[in-house]
Amino acid sequence: MKQVIEADIASGAYKGAAIIVSRHGRIGLSEALGSYSSTDDRRIAADSVFSLFSLTKAFTNVLILRSVELGRFALTTRVSDIIPEFAGAPRNAIRIDHLLTHQTGLPSVFTPRPDLPIDRLDVVVEAICRNLHGMEEPGGKVSYAPMAAHALMGEILVRTDPGKRSFRDIVEQDLLGPLNMTSTSVGVRADLKPRHIVPEIPADFPATHPSSRVPGPHGAFEDEIAEMPWVGMVSSAGDLLRFAEMLRRGGELDGARILSPRTIEMATTNRTGEAPNEVFKAMALARGWAPYPAYIGLGFLLRGQAICHTQFGTLATPRTFGNHGAGSTLFWVDPELDMSFVCLTTKLLPEYTNIERFQRLSDIAISAACEPGSS
Repeated sequence: MKQVIEADIASGAYKGAAIIVSRHGRIGLSEALGSYSSTDDRRIAADSVFSLFSLTKAFTNVLILRSVELGRFALTTRVSDIIPEFAGAPRNAIRIDHLLTHQTGLPSVFTPRPDLPIDRLDVVVEAICRNLHGMEEPGGKVSYAPMAAHALMGEILVRTDPGKRSFRDIVEQDLLGPLNMTSTSVGVRADLKPRHIVPEIPADFPATHPSSRVPGPHGAFEDEIAEMPWVGMVSSAGDLLRFAEMLRRGGELDGARILSPRTIEMATTNRTGEAPNEVFKAMALARGWAPYPAYIGLGFLLRGQAICHTQFGTLATPRTFGNHGAGSTLFWVDPELDMSFVCLTTKLLPEYTNIERFQRLSDIAISAACEPGSS
């Protein structure tokens, strides 16, 4: 594994990575390799902090599921019942479960309005309500939502919170604090900035991430107080392993209960059948790949049964679940093999290259962990 990543770094594919693989709760591999970026030659360390991109969605998903457990709303609650300005057919039929399974019927866009600063959740939600309208009835096609679904879920958490807390405070107090994830934050917390790796985003990346406070096309990823429930968190590999281990252990870690085992079982059951993810179907066809099933549970992506391109690896068992971020970040949990995997990298690769890279690394990790005599 180490040699494969070092070869990638030597080839110039990306500059650095942090990876941890554990089985039965014991770490079998932990490496910090390479440097921060092509313009920053500091060495990656075990506590280096990476932008998570869409892996952020995993935290929002868990908090939504936790709120269902607490009775604040149900999976069948309509978004418009909590956000009344999200009205108008057919989007007024969108339920919370549709947000989690990417079956909203909304357009799959990076922003609801060109050049919109995305650092303020309230501004983004207002723009979604004004500009994003349903293209079809919810509950049908699976089409990955880069922004809208999780921005709405973040707002739902805020509006239903008994303490009227901000999204940041909900994440920190209900998830990060109990799990002792001290190197993780919503936005780049001031004390984490010296360890934060400013991500290398190619000039041809199909979206910008502007902030109202930090200049540059991707300034939101350096913003201390940005609240972006779909893309805006930072973390270290060690912290992310704690999150993965909580899920592997059925929702609890070190005495902190976040979710019930039943909720995790529900969330890691395939809810989209054999339907493809329309966004990734287009990418697959462009690469000459056979389109493959989306395999989505309640927020978590699943390995599923098919032999197909998957970041979780072809050797993972069907109930393996996790989440990933654009071209650079991944975690997964394989309940049957009792494994957790975390890999964070410094540069966004084209998504098809990223899938192939993580599929290779995941398969190597699984085969090594399952060798006779390995623990």
